[in-house]
Amino acid sequence: MSFDNQIDRKNTGSVKWDKVRQLFGREDALAMWIADMDFENPPAVKKALEKLSTEAVLGYTFPTDSLYKSIIQWQDDYHGMSVSKKDILFSPSVLSSIAVVIQALTLPEDSILIHDPVYTPFYTVPRQNDRQVFRSPLLIKEGQYVMDLDDIEKQFQEHEIKLFVLSNPHNPGGRVWSETELADLVDLCIRYGVYLISDEIHSDLVYSNLNCTSPVTLNPSYTKWIVTLHSASKTFNLAGVKASFMIVFDTELRQKIKKIQHQSELHILNTFGMAATEAAFAQSQQWQRNLINYLEENRSVITDYFDTYLPDVSYMVPESTYLFWFETSSLGISDSRLKKHFAERGNIALNDGISYGPSGKGYMRLNFSVPRHVLLDALNRIRQVFSTPRN
Repeated sequence: MSFDNQIDRKNTGSVKWDKVRQLFGREDALAMWIADMDFENPPAVKKALEKLSTEAVLGYTFPTDSLYKSIIQWQDDYHGMSVSKKDILFSPSVLSSIAVVIQALTLPEDSILIHDPVYTPFYTVPRQNDRQVFRSPLLIKEGQYVMDLDDIEKQFQEHEIKLFVLSNPHNPGGRVWSETELADLVDLCIRYGVYLISDEIHSDLVYSNLNCTSPVTLNPSYTKWIVTLHSASKTFNLAGVKASFMIVFDTELRQKIKKIQHQSELHILNTFGMAATEAAFAQSQQWQRNLINYLEENRSVITDYFDTYLPDVSYMVPESTYLFWFETSSLGISDSRLKKHFAERGNIALNDGISYGPSGKGYMRLNFSVPRHVLLDALNRIRQVFSTPRN
């Protein structure tokens, strides 16, 4: 297969493409926003789903040993994590996992800490569960986000934080956290009795010989404090099949989470989700490597383009994810209008930075998991926005 093939996803119920008019006000705006890819799924995944769809009966199913094995082997190969079957808790999505862990490990009105900026549901999910949410602004050093550990400790003290939700790697900035940063963060969590959720849904999309470290692997004592979240959905473009899993090594922690899962029936996976996940992890390793190479080339296209045509626009070179985070202050447009401004002047749909928290002020997020010619079209539209005088 070729990642250069363009797939028409319009009129398929696609959030990315069929919600553009509703959210951006332009029917024909180029959709470069929500984080799913415009690439065909891996052949092994399609084959597994096609086989499943021809079965005479689609009845109740359960996770097979081969599914567990595919996850266990993937975590060992890519993250150096030794997982056993009992450590895996299936869940429809990473966000439902976050909600379940919040309910299992905290009480209403308890305080939860997140980074700023960070993936928007890290704020909305705790709030929907009647928890207080505080933000620790990330610092920028040498063009990348770094954690402000002093601020985190201060907030642990002042707000009696019970849970920290970490984007690992970081969305939207694409930062791959160092082992030192992660260990320092977990040590703080343990010192103040704070549980840590490590959302690692983007951890298999890492560039330039970097590795995404799961903090739970850094010290055996960390297992009592960390819940690791993972899914094949970002890496293999499977968001629609609704399948993810938690890795919880500590027995007591795992039992607390399982109790909430069973109370809400959030421990059962869709049959197609199980088949797709197994085919992805067990049979699509080469596809994933080819994807990383293509995305890394797309990343180079973007940075070269900005350096050539938009040299005064600052940006972060993503170390992971397929998300490009760039700054727009030179436009002089209010954050409340930025998304609309790009849609009107460039006919392009992007995520506005302010939706990721106050520290996202003045930024926009571009999804570059698209065929190369589509990416070039998008970059030309962004350039047009910066080149067009304000009225």
